[in-house]
Amino acid sequence: MIVTAILAGLVLGGTYALIAMGLTLQYGIARIMNLAYGDMIITAAFLAFALYSGAGINPLIGLAIAAPAGFILGYAVYALMMHPLVARAKDRVSLETDSILATFGLLFVIQGVLFVIFGGNYTSYSYLNVPVTILGTNIAANRLLAFVLAVVIGGLLYLALTRTRWGTALRAVAVSPSSAALVGIDVDRQARFAFALGGALAACGGVVISMYQTFTAASGVVFTMKALIVVIMGGVGNVLGALSAGLILGLVETFVATYLDPGLTLAATYLIFLVILLWRPSGLFGRSAR
Repeated sequence: MIVTAILAGLVLGGTYALIAMGLTLQYGIARIMNLAYGDMIITAAFLAFALYSGAGINPLIGLAIAAPAGFILGYAVYALMMHPLVARAKDRVSLETDSILATFGLLFVIQGVLFVIFGGNYTSYSYLNVPVTILGTNIAANRLLAFVLAVVIGGLLYLALTRTRWGTALRAVAVSPSSAALVGIDVDRQARFAFALGGALAACGGVVISMYQTFTAASGVVFTMKALIVVIMGGVGNVLGALSAGLILGLVETFVATYLDPGLTLAATYLIFLVILLWRPSGLFGRSAR
């Protein structure tokens, strides 16, 4: 029983980590609080559903289609909506306020389009829904694949951010945009790229979610809130923090649902969130302000 709960928690936590990594890039580097992030995730989930159900395209191939599409969408949203806000913002606080209002409107635009195209019913499809035995317990192959994809994508992103020059530039902008500009880093270019990369990660998360969960056109808000909690818990702009916090949250929710009451999972989520904030206000891996 406990092995089953651990495996289920890792799968859920891996999904949370994957969807949070994109938001932590957008918020931590581009300084954009994207409230439409969850709806970008659901858009990719519906894309995977349409490709698999309508054209018989494997979700793994759908992932290769959705990720570049998410990058292009993120780039376009930044160029058309966010860049004018960045240009006129007097400081970080005003930029965050303006971006919240702008993406709040974008949320309803995307949600409305999804309702028109797909309706409001719960949607899912059957892919690799066969049992796999691990440590004496069965887990669906699609859930196992979702966890593996989350770990691989998260690991590759972490290596890219810590082992490449462009990754170093992104981290420099996350720490201090003004100081990054002094050493020749194009802050606006890096912010635009980070926001677009966040869109690609949102698309990856949406495809992974579609493999084993049901979803509706209105599910985006839930994923936005989960991603935001993970981002703040892990430390804004910190990918390793998002990975760790996502796994913690997934395990906590699964153990509460298994051993206490499924109705307490939301309460447990916010309780662990508050405990970590009280213990470390900047998040598990965040830097304390000085």
